[in-house]
Amino acid sequence: MEKKKQKKQLSLYKIFIYVALLTLAISILVPVLWVFMASVKENAEFYRNPWALPAGFHFENFVEAFTEANMGTFMLNSVLVTALSLIILLVVSLPAAYVLARFQFKGKKFWNTLMMAGLFINVNYIVVPIFLMLNDGDRFLRQFNLKFFLDNPIMLSVVYAATAIPFTVYLLSSYFRSLPKAYEEAALIDGCGYFKTMFKIMIPMAKPSIITVILFNFLAFWNEYIIALTLIPGPNKTLPVGLQNLMAAQKAATNYGPQYAGLVIVMLPTLILYILVQKKLTQGMTLGGLKD
Repeated sequence: MEKKKQKKQLSLYKIFIYVALLTLAISILVPVLWVFMASVKENAEFYRNPWALPAGFHFENFVEAFTEANMGTFMLNSVLVTALSLIILLVVSLPAAYVLARFQFKGKKFWNTLMMAGLFINVNYIVVPIFLMLNDGDRFLRQFNLKFFLDNPIMLSVVYAATAIPFTVYLLSSYFRSLPKAYEEAALIDGCGYFKTMFKIMIPMAKPSIITVILFNFLAFWNEYIIALTLIPGPNKTLPVGLQNLMAAQKAATNYGPQYAGLVIVMLPTLILYILVQKKLTQGMTLGGLKD
């Protein structure tokens, strides 16, 4: 009798989990699919049933988004900023994470605490001080008729990378700690130095975790809006900020198709990247090697 009761409770729990997951999936998929359908509709179709399938594929919406709203230039800016941010982030974070995970040195506790504290800082709350510091730098350079810090995609990349370092170092150092020290010991016996061991042995073994870091930070950098809006007041806008311009222009003209085409342009790269690295992402979240 007791076993039947437990089985019944377990079945009810499974049903609840399946219903909850199905509801969550529908709540995510339906808006995404609707945006894709709306991106190929003609403007007149929005005044009829908004849930109806598109009468045809009006790809002119994408052409209009790229040409009239300059979305092509904004997309190129986003690609450059995101790629440079990831490069800077990995160049700094990989050695830092390896050192914090594997070596004992004076001040290690301080640096670990600093990285942990950085996890709890919301970057949006400190964007104004960052803007003021960069503005002061430009004010100094204006004496020499120069400008570098504001409206510069390179500086935006540096800020993005700096704000992502705590999370990245935390994730990578946790992975490095989970790897057995036998690999390093064998490499040192074979004559490898610390740098060669890190680049030839440890970093390749941490590939699943590195891919996880790249995906998470790609999503953050690609979709970031507040910092880009604040630090890029000029023409070198990124895609999310440029999308706001498209929305404002098309809203005034009551032309909805190009608006949703712009949304698809923003979403598509992230969806493609996720599909490509989905298996590696799962490995990076679950695998950690054998512990000593």
